[in-house]
Amino acid sequence: MRAAWIATVNNIDWPSQMGLSTEEQQKEMVEMLDQFQKLKFNAIFVQIRPTSDGFYFSELEPWSKFLTGTQGKRPEPFYDPLKFIIDEAHKRCLEVHAWLNPYRVSMDVQKESLHASNLFFKKPYLFVEYGGKYYFNPGLEETRVHLNNVVREIVRNYDVDAIHFDDYFYPYRVANKEFPDEKTFIDNSRGFSDKNDWRRDNVNLIIKELQQTIKSEKPWVEFGISPFGVWRNNDKDVRGSATKAGMTNYDDLYADILKWLEDGDIDYVVPQLYWEIGKRVADYKVLVGWWNKNNFNRNLYIGLFASGLGQNKSSAWNEGNELVRQMNLNGSYENVQGVAFYSAVPLLKNPLGILDSLRTDLFRYCALVPHKKQLENKDKPLAPQNLQIIKGKNKSVLLWEKSKGVGEQKVNTYVVYAFKGDKLGDTDDEKNIIGITYNDYFEVEGASNFSGKYTFGVSCINRFKIESEVSVISRTF
Repeated sequence: MRAAWIATVNNIDWPSQMGLSTEEQQKEMVEMLDQFQKLKFNAIFVQIRPTSDGFYFSELEPWSKFLTGTQGKRPEPFYDPLKFIIDEAHKRCLEVHAWLNPYRVSMDVQKESLHASNLFFKKPYLFVEYGGKYYFNPGLEETRVHLNNVVREIVRNYDVDAIHFDDYFYPYRVANKEFPDEKTFIDNSRGFSDKNDWRRDNVNLIIKELQQTIKSEKPWVEFGISPFGVWRNNDKDVRGSATKAGMTNYDDLYADILKWLEDGDIDYVVPQLYWEIGKRVADYKVLVGWWNKNNFNRNLYIGLFASGLGQNKSSAWNEGNELVRQMNLNGSYENVQGVAFYSAVPLLKNPLGILDSLRTDLFRYCALVPHKKQLENKDKPLAPQNLQIIKGKNKSVLLWEKSKGVGEQKVNTYVVYAFKGDKLGDTDDEKNIIGITYNDYFEVEGASNFSGKYTFGVSCINRFKIESEVSVISRTF
């Protein structure tokens, strides 16, 4: 996995400001996607529901104010940003993980900034104020029903590759202020006597339900979580990490990530390990090792803090490149299957030369997004048919018959391999991948310099990210 978060809340990454024209918004997104394609990324985590408003057409929630400056106002001239992003990303063989915030309704308490159609006005009993923001009340069943409907609408109407949540479940604690759910706990305790256990169960319920909702619509769409980097300190739980974090998922955000992994309620996890190697209270090396041991056979990717390079005060973030050190360390852990960078715009500014290291070393070759570990025995799609090479005056083109697979067997991408000589080599070695394409052709000489006899292989990847057998053809140049 090679992913980047594209944050839309407060226009962190995209659009660069509220109220840009449709043309300006699209231009910014295409330029960003082009850069990620050139850097050999294979996924984006794009924030499409930052504050219970959408970057897509919805019958349930209003258009996001971070698009036009006014919640409920659609882009003009009209376009559907999510559909546009999916179409453009898929052309570039980038997966789209639709990133939602489950409970957050606003970034302030200015009710006049919310559109009249907002559920906040229709059903005010669903919401609470905490720390200067409004939130859905996680303890209410009707909250879970609404969130399931929101996710169902997205998965049903859009060709997303995954639904993605980050670390915001119950909000981060505000000093000396209790989250206002005492009455809800009394009225809806469901047999719990401890409010903290009840809060965790509220989140457990929505996670389990959302997995079922997603899979009932499209079983190939994954459900991933990017939690705060520390599940629990080991001074409170022997299963926890050797850290002294002042806040944890389990005790403060009421997010029991280990349970979701062990129960199979999520498909992948991307812990946000936003600290340096050697940090006393939360050492990156300690934490990546802990998550490597506690992934419960779910796909594990590591969230890296690109926004910290050259910005954090610690010398680790200003001398050499901390993210390169972290990625090299990741390679020693068998269950770490990739990374995601927070966030897009700071990363693309190439802080401390991180992009140079990706181009020349870490992302030098193409890579396939991992399939779910539980799908090792999943049926493979049919290999590409009628493979041929047409040799022109200035270039040669590899052609094949485009797959007609439907549903879960629909082909998303094709993988092109090249081997010196007259036989197929190691397709597990990324150095042998010369291209990943959305098309049913590939310009061979445009990808590399070939002289003598070469064997080319083409496979296809279906919606479950399962790769077919490889069709082979040889040619002398």
